[in-house]
Amino acid sequence: MLNSAVLNSTVLNSTVAGSTGTGTPGGSGSLTRAQRAELMSIARDTWKFFEQDLDPQTHLPLDNLGPGAVRGSYTSAANIGVYLWSVVSAADLGIIKRPQERRLISQTLTAVGKMKRSSGFLYQWYDTSTGAAIRNPGDVACSTETTPTQDNCYFLSAVDNGWYAAGLIVARQAVPELRAQVDALLAPMDFSIFYDARAQDPNCNVNAAVDNQPTGQMYGGYYVDQGPAGYHNGAIYSDPRIAMYLGMGLRQMPGDVWWRTWRTLPPQQCSTDPDFSWQGQWPVGGSWRTVKDPVSGGTFRVWEGHYTYPGTDLSFLPTWGGGMFEALMANEVVPETAWGPSSFGLANRLTVQVQQRYATQLGYPVWGLSPSSTADDTGGYATYGVEGQAFPAGQGLSQCSTCAAETTVTPHASFLALPIDPQGAMANIDTLRALYPQVYSRDGGFFDAVAPGTGAVGHRRLVLDQSMIMAGIDNALNHNALSGYFAKDQVSWAARAVLGAERMTIGGSGH
Repeated sequence: MLNSAVLNSTVLNSTVAGSTGTGTPGGSGSLTRAQRAELMSIARDTWKFFEQDLDPQTHLPLDNLGPGAVRGSYTSAANIGVYLWSVVSAADLGIIKRPQERRLISQTLTAVGKMKRSSGFLYQWYDTSTGAAIRNPGDVACSTETTPTQDNCYFLSAVDNGWYAAGLIVARQAVPELRAQVDALLAPMDFSIFYDARAQDPNCNVNAAVDNQPTGQMYGGYYVDQGPAGYHNGAIYSDPRIAMYLGMGLRQMPGDVWWRTWRTLPPQQCSTDPDFSWQGQWPVGGSWRTVKDPVSGGTFRVWEGHYTYPGTDLSFLPTWGGGMFEALMANEVVPETAWGPSSFGLANRLTVQVQQRYATQLGYPVWGLSPSSTADDTGGYATYGVEGQAFPAGQGLSQCSTCAAETTVTPHASFLALPIDPQGAMANIDTLRALYPQVYSRDGGFFDAVAPGTGAVGHRRLVLDQSMIMAGIDNALNHNALSGYFAKDQVSWAARAVLGAERMTIGGSGH
């Protein structure tokens, strides 16, 4: 959510301008009975966080709890979306009964229906005590701003609203009795406002005739009454791709958005293209491939690029900042593992290998670098990721080499890896609890962050990160139940099509 804005403002110097269909790879069959019981215990403890986190009057999830009695009494579109799937996961796991699931989801949807929206989308921040839009956490109410300006009172985030919409889709499949209520919130959504529909130059990476902009990509957001944000979500292997899946599935974005967005930052095709030789590795391995888009039927020239882990033949798709949830969060909802065995499902598997290998490189006994709270009790938040800072320049592991620190591990990363490497994930979960006992408590599950180098723990929990834990456990114990809800929905057709159409130039044994 942070990384894409950095990518495009820096790189492009832009001016303001059920298990159905999911399969069970790495699924519950790979877990022992004792491991399944352990995950159920963690899920029950994690659900206690959600019982404390919900505002009792507005039924909106708070952004965070802790350290101590601190309550982050604000929320976002993404927070609401992932809370919805957490309620579904709790019911799937038998922690709550189905009537409670319906009641909790309906109460939150009723609250959202009264909140300020535009084009069906939620604004950046809301006060959870009132449901009113606010400029920033602890800041002024947006009702005080009457002149359109480019701040959060007018900003609609493409990625955050992608997660919000994804939560709605999971809810309407999991709780069909609430379909009418969900559909009333989905119907006004128009993802086309996030798509750069200006003319493309099919022979170049950008269009020189349109201020050298990467047309055909998705903007990072939209300012109400003003127009799109001045940057694009140019790195596809990051969490903004959830909005692409939905935009295409709702037939509000063409398949162009998938193929015009970059896997690795590509070599120049035209003299007017940006020079991306500054990225983590250069020259970038890979090749240009012509792909027929199954969504529109058009053809696109795509740079299927990759990085290589230094000293091995392990080639992989880098994220922008090296964070785990950039790569793997979408897989909790969209069954990339099953639908994209030669594309993003493969990329996800290799990401886990890179995270594991690099932690060893750093001398850490645990792995999982991803944006999270800081490993202290200041209540801070920071970007963490595998960037390869231990290697010489030109041997980086992410596209940006200065966007993340490599000091802090977050437990949610292990749960994102459960569908891909269940035994590796369980071993990491057990090591986290054994070496850093303060990272876990029975009244909410895992805290958000630990610094392996010092053993320091941040006693804070985020609804976003706890929701990834609930989703990971639901998928692991219930044969990919959560992503199965998405798979059953009519919007899933485009995701299945593009994931199956792509063949990436990644792999290797890692030796």
